[in-house]
Amino acid sequence: MILSIALPTPLRRLFDYLPPAAHPLPALGCRVRVPFGRRHCLGIVVAHKAASELPVERLRAVEAVLDPEPLLPAPILALALWAADYYQHPVGEVLFGLLPGPLRRGKPAREVQKRWCAQGEGEALARAPRQRALHQWLAERGGATAGELAAAGFTPALLRELARKGLVRAVASIPPAVVAAPVAKPAEGPPLRAEQRAALAALDGEGFRVTLLFGDTGTGKTEVYLAAIQGCLERGRQALVLVPEIGLTPQTVERFRRRFGGCVAQYHSGLPEGERLAAWRDAASGRARILIGTRSAVFVPLPDLGMVVVDEEHDPSFKQQEGFRYHARDLAVVRARNAAVPVVLGSATPSLETLHNVERGRYRMVRLTERAAPRPPRWQLVDLRGSPLRGGLAAPTLEAIGRHLDAGRQVLVFLNRRGYAPVLLCHHCGWQAHCPRCSVRLVAHRSRNRLLCHHCEHGEPLPHTCPACGSADLRYAGQGTERLAETLSALFPGVPVVRVDRDSTRTVRTLEKALERIRGGEPCLLLGTQMLAKGHHFPGVTLAVLLDVDGGLLSPDFRAAERTAQLALQVAGRAGRGATPGEVILQSHYCDHPFFARLVEGDYAGLARDLLAQRRRLGLPPFRPLACFRAEAPVAEAAERFLVEVRARGERMLPPPAGCWIGPLPGTPERVRGRARFVLTVLGASRRALGATLAALCHDLESCRPPPGLRWSLDVDPQETG
Repeated sequence: MILSIALPTPLRRLFDYLPPAAHPLPALGCRVRVPFGRRHCLGIVVAHKAASELPVERLRAVEAVLDPEPLLPAPILALALWAADYYQHPVGEVLFGLLPGPLRRGKPAREVQKRWCAQGEGEALARAPRQRALHQWLAERGGATAGELAAAGFTPALLRELARKGLVRAVASIPPAVVAAPVAKPAEGPPLRAEQRAALAALDGEGFRVTLLFGDTGTGKTEVYLAAIQGCLERGRQALVLVPEIGLTPQTVERFRRRFGGCVAQYHSGLPEGERLAAWRDAASGRARILIGTRSAVFVPLPDLGMVVVDEEHDPSFKQQEGFRYHARDLAVVRARNAAVPVVLGSATPSLETLHNVERGRYRMVRLTERAAPRPPRWQLVDLRGSPLRGGLAAPTLEAIGRHLDAGRQVLVFLNRRGYAPVLLCHHCGWQAHCPRCSVRLVAHRSRNRLLCHHCEHGEPLPHTCPACGSADLRYAGQGTERLAETLSALFPGVPVVRVDRDSTRTVRTLEKALERIRGGEPCLLLGTQMLAKGHHFPGVTLAVLLDVDGGLLSPDFRAAERTAQLALQVAGRAGRGATPGEVILQSHYCDHPFFARLVEGDYAGLARDLLAQRRRLGLPPFRPLACFRAEAPVAEAAERFLVEVRARGERMLPPPAGCWIGPLPGTPERVRGRARFVLTVLGASRRALGATLAALCHDLESCRPPPGLRWSLDVDPQETG
C-alpha cells in the first residue's frame, strides 16, 4: 500500500510514501511526520493506492503518525480537495491553511490533559490520613485530572505532598471525544409575522436545497434564521452560520447566545490562537452546536451538520483575496450539497450571481417585504453641482443633520475613505506626496502625524515644508473620515462624534466599545466607512448621509455599480430601525442618473435586472466564467513578457470563441511594494472547458522556471480584476 500525502509546499501535487513500519496504516485525513529532502515536515494523508509512479525502492517511509483518527473527517477532506482543484491551488497549502496554527505545528487534535496516577504502596501514609485517602482514591479510579481532584475535595497541597514522596506521577492523556449534551430549551423569541412564518416553513426541513432569503433591511431575516436553526437543533443537528466580517461576529454571537445559551462558538482570525483552537475542537467534537464565523469557518469540522446560513451573502469579504483565493459562500453551498443539508443565503441586496441562479432555477427565493419599523426610510438626493460646500457637506445636508440632532436622535455619516486626506500637495509648485514603493499617493493621517500608504504600509512623517521647492504652503486635498470628524465637531460643537474605521477601531474590543456607545442611544454623530454599513442594529439612528458615492458610476470595474448599490442600500438600512421613521440623504453630482432613481425608489430587484441584462449583452459573469492570471516582478517587462507567454499558451488550448483573452494589462495600482503588476484575464464559454485549460496551464507553468524575482498567481471567479 502506498500513501499519497499532501505537504505544505507550493507544488500542485501529492507525494508518495510507504506506510510506517511500527504503526497501523494511517487513515485518510490523519497527520503524519515524513522526511522531505533534508528536513522533516508534517503531511496529511489524502489517499491510499496500490502503486506509485516511482519505484518502491525510491520511496521513503512515514516516520510517525500523529492522529489515531482523522483530523480532517471525510466531508472536510473532500471539500478541501474539491476547492484545491476548482481554484487551482496547491493542495498541501489548502489543507494546512484551513487548520488552526497549533494543529499545523503538530499539536494534538484533542486537548492533552495531565492526569495524576497513584504509584507505590500507601502503607507509609498511616499518619497522614488525608494523603492516604487521596492515594487510595487515585488507585481505585486509575487516575484523575486536577479538576476532578478539586471536585472531590482534595487540595493541591495534598497532591504536592504525595508527589514529593514519589507516590503519584503525572501522565499525559487525550480525553475521549465529547458527546454533546442536549441543548437547553431555547429562550422565546419575538412572535413571527405571517410573512416570516411562511419563510420559515419554506426553509424548514432536511435535504439539500439552496434558498435565497431576500429581505429588505429591517424585515426580520435574522429572526427567521434563529427559528430555522432552532428546528435544526431540535433534530439533534449542528448549524454553521457565516458572517462576512469579524466586526459582525460579536453581536451575532451575543444574539444567538441570548436565544440558545452556551452551545454557540465563534471562529475567526481575530481570536487569540488558543481560543481559535478551542472553538475548532468544540465544533469538531460536537460540544458546540452552533458555529458562527467568517469565511474560514466553512472548513471547520461539524460531525452533525444540519444547516448552513450565509448572512449578507453578497458581501465581497467572503472572497479571499490572497493566497488560496476561495469564495466562502460558494464553498458553503458545495459543503451543504455534499452533506445533503439545506443552505440559506440571506441578503437585502443579493449578488447578481445568486439572482442569476434563482432565474435558472438552481436556487429558490423567499421574499420578505414587511419591515418591523414603521415604514422604509425616505430618500433625498442633494445635487452638488454649483453648491457651496462646508467640509464636503451641502447646506441641505447640514440642515437635516442639525434637525435630527436637535430632536435628540443619532445621525450616521458614511464616507468610505479613511485617513485625514487622500492627497497632500504643495500649493506653490504642485508637488504631491507619493509612495516610493507603490504607484499611489500617500494618505495623510494627522492624528498619527504620518503619511501612510494603504497598499504597502510605508510611512513617513508629515513634512512641514515642500520637499521639492521648500514652500511651507502645503495643503490637504479631499477628505477622509479623520478630517470629516474634525469638520463635524466644529460644525456641531458639543455633539459626540463616534468614528468607526480601521484606524479608530484596530481591535475587536475597541470596535465593541464604539458600538456599545452608539447603542446607548445618546444623541451623537456616527461617522465611518463600510464597517458601519453591514448588519448593525442602531435603533437611535434616524438619518443616514452618504458622501462621495459617485465613484461607483465612474469606475471601470464592471462590478462597481452593483457594489455601490449594495453599499448604499445597506447604509440606508441603518436609518429608521426604531420607532421613528428614517431619512436618507445622498449627495451626488449626477442626481439625474437612472441608477440613483432606482436607489431612491428602493428598487434593488429592478436595478439588479438591469445590471444582469447589461452583463448578458457584454458576456460578463455570471453568464461567462472568469479567471485572472496576475504576475509581479521588480522589472515591469519581465511580468508583462511572462503573461504574454501565458496568453499564447492559453489561446492554443482555448482559442476564440471558446475563450476570450484580455491583456496583459497593468494592474491597479501598477506598482505595489516596489514590484510591477500585470493582469491577464480570460473569459470562458463554459466552466468545464475553462477549468481544464487553467489546470493544464498551471501544470505547464509549474514545470517551467520563471524569471528571477517573478511571482504569479491565478484567481478563479475573481471579485477584483485589477
